[in-house]
Amino acid sequence: MFAPIVILVRQQLGKAKFNQVRGKAIALHCQTITNFCNWVGIDAKKRQNLIRLAKSNGKTLGLLA
Repeated sequence: MFAPIVILVRQQLGKAKFNQVRGKAIALHCQTITNFCNWVGIDAKKRQNLIRLAKSNGKTLGLLA
């Protein structure tokens, strides 16, 4: 669904800059999931499963194009 936008942004930024920005966004997203899990009291194993689910959803939506 978002793949065309991701590809367009990658072309505009260049592959190296795009990967740098993408890495920062992924790190922020993982940190947000971790903060939420700590706040709610979810253990590390379940947190890791949530991060895997987020990655899988990203692939499905075309964010990892």
